Formats: sequence, structure tokens, C-alpha cells
Amino acid sequence: MIAAVFLLYVIVEIAALVIVGNAIGVAWTVLLFLAGSLVGLILMRSQWRRVMDGFRKATRGEGSPSLAVADGALVAAGSALMFVPGLATSVLGLLLLIPPTRWALRPLAVLLAGKRAAAFAAGGDAFAGTVGYAARMRGNGEVIDGEIIVETPETTEYVASNGKELVLEGEILDTDTPTRSRGPQY
Repeated sequence: MIAAVFLLYVIVEIAALVIVGNAIGVAWTVLLFLAGSLVGLILMRSQWRRVMDGFRKATRGEGSPSLAVADGALVAAGSALMFVPGLATSVLGLLLLIPPTRWALRPLAVLLAGKRAAAFAAGGDAFAGTVGYAARMRGNGEVIDGEIIVETPETTEYVASNGKELVLEGEILDTDTPTRSRGPQY
């Protein structure tokens, strides 16, 4: 599969170079490639700043986290495509780095990410390939309900089975002296 994708990439890039080279000439094709790379580098810098701003706004509650993540994923894909040599990948990378194109592709990115997250949240059973995989991962032992009591020399904590600490409140009265005690006397 990877070899087929790589072969398709090479064929598309060579075809793009031949078509553009025949249409505008070799020198203009090289100049176009260099100009596209320069514009891509400038766009990467500015768009990563914009993505980081979106992340900051999302953490402050001023923006949507899903949109910030989608923008980040699209800018990351565009940046990666800019580093892959070729005219076709540079054009795709530039399209992902330009805000209006990213705005149009953002719902698709959120949809794809939502489907992947739902599959991940459903568990790995669908992707495991065998039924026994999930049983091995969960274990086949017997489940016993109970409470965990942790005792140390300084303190004694009581932890209920739901994980919450049990708190005992009250006053400690020392019957040997007429005053009340505020804690354990050692």
C-alpha cells in the first residue's frame, strides 16, 4: 500500500512538472517552484502563530477547541506538504495554509476527527482482528468488591470503594484533664 502511494506521488509530481514545464518553460517552472516554497515558508510562520492564538483562546474559553484543533491539523498537514518536494504537493500545502481554503475544509477535518475519536473511544475491539485480544487485555480474573484501608504510623485514612476519603469529624475529649484537646496527644 505504501509503495503504491509513493508510486502515485512520483507519477503525479513528474506529470505536473512536465505539464507546467511545457506550458511556461523550464526556467519559469523552477522560478514558480522556488516562489511557491518561499510563500509557503512565510505562510507557515504566520499561520502557526494564528493556530497558537486559537489554542490560547480555546484554553481561556473564548474560542472553540474543536476548531482550534482542526486548524492546527490542517496547518500541520499543509506545512508537511510544503517540505515534500514537488509542484503538486506545494500547491496542496499552500491550499491548506491559506485561511479561506482552511475555513472551507475545517468542517471536513472536524468530521473526520470526530469519527476517529468515536472509533478510539469505542475501544480497540473493532480493530483487534481477534476476539481473544480484548479478553487478554482485560484479564480473566474474578472481580471482588471491597474497601482499601491504608494505615500509617502518623495517620489512618479510610478510603471507600468509590475512591472518596471518609472523613471523621468531632472533638477529642481527654478525661484525665479538664481541658479539651485539639488533636492527638503524643
